[in-house]
Amino acid sequence: MDRLELKGTWNELKGKVKQEYGDLTDDDLMYEEGKEDELYGRLQQKTGKTREGVIDWLRSL
Repeated sequence: MDRLELKGTWNELKGKVKQEYGDLTDDDLMYEEGKEDELYGRLQQKTGKTREGVIDWLRSL
């Protein structure tokens, strides 16, 4: 996902992500502009997916 795509839809995606992974906290899902890599890293750790897997998963939501 590019930055604009992530930024524009993050609030909507965040709810869907929490539905699938209820153990994710708001801190895990905190999006800060310019820190997308950190967000992907946190999601990788919590979900066990690769970076590409996380991006594909977010696109599918």
